[in-house]
Amino acid sequence: MKAVLDHVGIAVASLEEAVAFYRDALGLEIEATEEVASQGVRAHFVGVGGPALELLEATSDASPIARFVGRRGPGLHHITLRVDDLAAALERLKARGVRLIDETPRPGAENALVAFVHPSSAHGVLVELQQKEQDA
Repeated sequence: MKAVLDHVGIAVASLEEAVAFYRDALGLEIEATEEVASQGVRAHFVGVGGPALELLEATSDASPIARFVGRRGPGLHHITLRVDDLAAALERLKARGVRLIDETPRPGAENALVAFVHPSSAHGVLVELQQKEQDA
């Protein structure tokens, strides 16, 4: 299973304020807003020359991002590793006894398939595995 860093997810309380910082203060290019209904979030990707930053704001109190911000405040939420075959990657991880949040791929941002590895199996880091649409 070859994986490459795709992006780093940052949970924010206010997408508007976060975009203002990354765009106006740092001068970075911000992509259009995308709403990911399946995860209850609104996202902006920020190009930083290679892997991107993903700014995530909850769209509902039941969203994992709302729970995260409520418990820990805004900050680093997850890292995303892109794989060629997400289903095969999940099977390999399950066979190795890795605890998964998602045992099957589900829709994510940018028309990709995603699945999360539980932080307890990844040394405290929430890891998102992603298969881009063109690879699906």
